[in-house]
Amino acid sequence: MLDIRKLKELVRLMVANDLTELDLRDSEEQVTLRRHRLNHAPPLDAGPALEAEAPSPRDTAAARTAASATIAASGLTKIASPMVGTFYAAASPDGAPFVTAGSVVEPDTVVCLVEAMKIFNEIKAECSGTVEKVLVKNGDAIEFGEPLFLIRPK
Repeated sequence: MLDIRKLKELVRLMVANDLTELDLRDSEEQVTLRRHRLNHAPPLDAGPALEAEAPSPRDTAAARTAASATIAASGLTKIASPMVGTFYAAASPDGAPFVTAGSVVEPDTVVCLVEAMKIFNEIKAECSGTVEKVLVKNGDAIEFGEPLFLIRPK
């Protein structure tokens, strides 16, 4: 069986090379990984049409660039996602969030969980300070390197 480090590396390679499926086989093991692209909406059931359009990839990239410039100018530190997955603010659906705006964090403080390939990964602050803003919502799909929190350093 592959260890988690090898699986994480395979996921990183998929994201870096914009692959949606990877199938590896040898005489002892078989691994198939699939990922969905975030800019492709799943099919909707028959119902009222949505009037708002999703932002184009160029709009999203421009927004991220503008956000990064704003973060740098504000003196805030960002906590970014170390992987592609699903963001969870709490350990359980009815549990309290790990952190909220105003929470004080230390480097070993768990700030959220990221689910990747049905494995829940604890994400730690890796810095000291106060949470200024939570940038994503519970259950959001997130990308590698996407800012999750803004921290005002001590």
